[in-house]
Amino acid sequence: MGLFCYYKSFKVYDIENVPKDKPVLFLSNHQNALIDPLLIATKSGRFSYFLTRASVFNKPIISKFLYTLHLLPVYRVRDGWSSISNNNSIFKKCTDLLNENNAIVIFPEGNHHINRTVRPLSKGFTRIVFETLERYPEADLQIIPVGLNYAKAENFVDSTSVYFGKPISVKKYLSKDKHEAISSLKKDVFEALTALTTHIPSENYNETLRELESRNVDFLNPETVNSCIASNFEICVKPEKVKTSFFRRLVNKILIANFFLPFWVWRSLVKPKIKEVEFIATFRFAVYITIFPIWFFVILTMLIVLFGWQLALCYAVGVSVMALYYVKA
Repeated sequence: MGLFCYYKSFKVYDIENVPKDKPVLFLSNHQNALIDPLLIATKSGRFSYFLTRASVFNKPIISKFLYTLHLLPVYRVRDGWSSISNNNSIFKKCTDLLNENNAIVIFPEGNHHINRTVRPLSKGFTRIVFETLERYPEADLQIIPVGLNYAKAENFVDSTSVYFGKPISVKKYLSKDKHEAISSLKKDVFEALTALTTHIPSENYNETLRELESRNVDFLNPETVNSCIASNFEICVKPEKVKTSFFRRLVNKILIANFFLPFWVWRSLVKPKIKEVEFIATFRFAVYITIFPIWFFVILTMLIVLFGWQLALCYAVGVSVMALYYVKA
């Protein structure tokens, strides 16, 4: 519900590619911090486990809470060489989960970045794949590449599209030399991801991005954007740019007046402390689904006490309609 109210447009494509009764490894690009796993968790149709960086598990209470959400820690070199061996038990758990036809989500780029490009993939996911097949050769493990796309990830209001790629059956890689199989699997997954999301090559990245933005391309449609890049901007679909109406600007002012305290908390206390642009949407969304509703019910309670439920009901309907209009219009 929170994601529906937060995003102007929220489209999911090719969900039929996700098997319902097979072990699945979701592999996705990673631009938008914790919003990315939320999109997969709510739209994949599978109840998934998520591999995430081990540093967030440092405090025991937080660690227990994260485990209840089916998050599993992955240790990296930056966490210390001595901790790398902890991955052995985590990867073993992953193979057991896959053998039981569960789904696991991994962001194989190894980190997040706001750039519209698929970064080189780490080989951690290939270890899970081949260890699963070695321990459970009958497991019909399927890789589902996932392309997450945002119109402007750090902005509000934003739009998003999620593309689920065609399943990649990993059994076909067993017939090859293991090193060759790992290289081939990484290459196939990388190519799949670059087709499901906008992939701007690192060479001349900024110039290419500015050219695409000047042409107002639809970043929610990666096929057309990638074709535009490949054609050196000769074949570019340019959607009509919609101007913000006076009424929508007026609604925005009314909403700010009604939610002045949550807006102040976000702009003065929360946003200035965010050091990475990739986390802006994550923290904004957290404020959006907590502080704003709390303030809304405080106002409603005051109206009921002072003026009765009839006026409070009118206020609730009016503000809700304006909020949905502002986000969705």
